[in-house]
Formats: sequence, C-alpha cells, structure tokens
Amino acid sequence: MSSTDAVPTSAPRTARARARAELTAEITNAARRQLTEVGAAALSLRAVARELGMASSAVYRYFPSRDELLTALIVDAYDAVGAAAEAAERDTDGQPTVARWGALATAVRAWASGHPNEYALIYGSPVPGYAAPPDTIDPAARPALAFLRVVADGMARGEIDAGEGSPRPPVLAGDLGGIRDAGAPGVPDEVVARALLVWTQLFGMISFELFGHLHNVVHDYDALFDELVARTGAYLVGQDSSRSSGGRKS
Repeated sequence: MSSTDAVPTSAPRTARARARAELTAEITNAARRQLTEVGAAALSLRAVARELGMASSAVYRYFPSRDELLTALIVDAYDAVGAAAEAAERDTDGQPTVARWGALATAVRAWASGHPNEYALIYGSPVPGYAAPPDTIDPAARPALAFLRVVADGMARGEIDAGEGSPRPPVLAGDLGGIRDAGAPGVPDEVVARALLVWTQLFGMISFELFGHLHNVVHDYDALFDELVARTGAYLVGQDSSRSSGGRKS
C-alpha cells in the first residue's frame, strides 16, 4: 500500500484523538471548577456531566469513576507545580545555591497562590475514601527532585558546607539515604537532612498563608516569605542565618 493510500485511514484516528483530548480537557476543567465550589470530597461525575450538558454515561467513558477523575486532577496539579519548579531550576543554572533556592521557592509559592484549590488537593487534607494510585508517584516527585538537583549542584560546586553532622537514629539515617539515592547523589546525610527541613518548611509557610492561619497575625506575607527564603537558604548552605535575614532585595 502506498503512503497516499494510508492517509485516509490515519486521518480519522487523528481527528478522534484530538476530539477525545478536547473533551477530556473540558471534563477536567469542569472538575476543577467543582473543586472551587464544593471541594474535592464532593466531586461528582454526574455534576460534571450536568455542567457540560452531557449524559453521565458519556463522562464515564472518559473517567469510569470519581477516583480516576481525581487522579487526573492530582497528576495535572503535580505536573504543573513540578514544571514551575523545574523552570526555576533551569533558569537559574550557574547561579549561587541560595539564589536558586529562592527562585525555586518563589515559583512554587506563585503557583500555589494562583491555584489554591489545586494546591489544597495535593498538599492539603486527604480526600476521604480516596487512595492515590502509583500513577501519582512520579508527578508528585517532580518539584522535590528539582530542588534536590539544586542541592546536589551546590554541593558539587563547593557552595554548601557539609558540617560535621550528628548521629541519627538508624531509621532516619535510612530515610535520608533513600532521599539521596532518589535525587541527590553524593550529598551527605547532614545536607540531605537540612534540605528536607527547608523543603517542608516551605510548604508549611505556603499552607499557613493560603489556608488563613496567618490572617490578622501577619500583614505583609511577601516580607515574611522573603524572610523565610533568606533564613532557610542560609541554613541550607550551612551559613549563619542571622547574617542573611531581612529578605531578598528586589
């Protein structure tokens, strides 16, 4: 069969695939609007179908269950924040570790501020009755792996003081080794531990801000975030954080 003979049979498949992708996007966009209105726990395929003017059976052909739709939303959210972190990592290549950390932290916070409901879906309270499948593991790791690459690069360039460290319980030492194996080759336990504390503090800060825990307590979230970035950056590289407080200069 000639190449021209093959065109009529391949073209319809391409059109079907395009139509399917467009309708899948419409369904997930409607589901994101539901996240805003009713939250993840109340997400309903039937409600999504009603909003789109579709029969429920048609939506079920794309997402056979609520959990599969939730998984798609979770994967999309992790991929989005992962892409933001990776862009900051890539755009700051060659810059000092503290500056790279600040750019990456700022990118994650900016994504979270622009997508609070999706942030809550992946970093907030678990959805009752939902168990995340293995499909979410690799997307969930993307932001952290971008950060670990920054740490590993800073260590390789001699910008991070490993310090002497201290003995740790065997289980924790094993966990730190697992993180090192996943994305920070050659980084000693002391620095991996610092990186883990810095990373979790970032998300604690973002969550307190987005979920209202700092309302009427802090009146300048940007200033507090700059303070966090400066102090955690200094701690990450093994400097005296008091010398780096006061935020980043704009």
